[in-house]
Amino acid sequence: MSDGPGPADRKMPGERVHGAGPDAQHRALRAALQAALAQPGRPALAGLDDQAPEGAPPAVRTLALSTLADTGLAHEHIRLLGTPWLARLPKQSQMGLPAEGNLAYQAACFERAAAGGHTPRLGLTLQPGLALPRGGLLVEMIHGRAPDASHAGDLAALMQALASLHALALPPASARAPLLDPPSPLAALRAELMAQARHLEQAALAPATRRRLLREIERFSAHPALRSDDRCLVAFDAHPGNFLIEAGGRAVLVDLEKARYGHPGCDLAHATLYTSTTWPMGGGMALDDGAVLASHRHWARCTGPAVAERWWPTLGLARLGMALWALTWCAKWRVLSASPAAAASGGRSGDGEDWSAERSAADLVRHVRERVDHYLDDSTVAAVLDGCVAIDHALAASPPGPA
Repeated sequence: MSDGPGPADRKMPGERVHGAGPDAQHRALRAALQAALAQPGRPALAGLDDQAPEGAPPAVRTLALSTLADTGLAHEHIRLLGTPWLARLPKQSQMGLPAEGNLAYQAACFERAAAGGHTPRLGLTLQPGLALPRGGLLVEMIHGRAPDASHAGDLAALMQALASLHALALPPASARAPLLDPPSPLAALRAELMAQARHLEQAALAPATRRRLLREIERFSAHPALRSDDRCLVAFDAHPGNFLIEAGGRAVLVDLEKARYGHPGCDLAHATLYTSTTWPMGGGMALDDGAVLASHRHWARCTGPAVAERWWPTLGLARLGMALWALTWCAKWRVLSASPAAAASGGRSGDGEDWSAERSAADLVRHVRERVDHYLDDSTVAAVLDGCVAIDHALAASPPGPA
């Protein structure tokens, strides 16, 4: 006989409890982080452990912690008050990786991007364990505001931050792991969106909308540029909600979970597509075609003519690919968000993808559902895809000029 909870009720420390209030969930998460930080043998970290009593191990220090609002589907965030650090605690791996692999991948993302000067510093990795089944990272706490179309220069600041990644020297192939480094970046993008497109049939789309998406996927797939092996470091999750603007105007890309070696046009698209700029909770940056074209030209000035001219002819194609990726992701989320959380359905609580709505706060889920429904509406799908054609023509007619 068992005197504990049954399998359906069992909860790992640090896991969100479906139906529990947000205050209780936050308290449990903070307690789990405290326990993880107190594990013997954890590496010391400047700014975190140097205030502990002299001669005492890091584990004796009790930290003041503050849980940030739940605004993303992949992580919880907790401030370590009185320190320069923020804890990023995964809810899932959007790339389907096991817990250890997910942390190693994310740490590599922060390390590779650091040279660009527009990302937070990586502090240390908290390995998965009983307290935190998915582990976590401590990264530099960035103080800033969300990008806003009413602030002159915000979009240009985002482009400068992305250019800082795209202009970095490409390391030798042997030094690129664990980041994704496919033989053909755009062909790899096609493979991802095709995997997501398997959910189109179950996503309750209008038949004409589904047919339009499949036609555009076929058009994208037939382009000869999908055979190109050219690449650079990209964020692959560069929507405006993943940036903060510091008081001095620097844009900082604070989420680097999906960085890889790919096509920079994917980042430019993700930063300016309607499905990205109107995604954040609390507002967005709806852009007209003129603003999109101006942003691309600013990116070209920031990267320099050699980089810009190399990528300019296929920026429009990458934009179409990312639009299709975003729309098929919406279909995927609509289908999979109705599933129970992995731990409740028998999976390992620390591994892989888990898009269950149970993983996130109710207000965030409502926001995502509203956005997904809007983006998959017939008129929105048509406007996004027609907009890709318009931007492609505008880019072709306006090649980058001298810096």
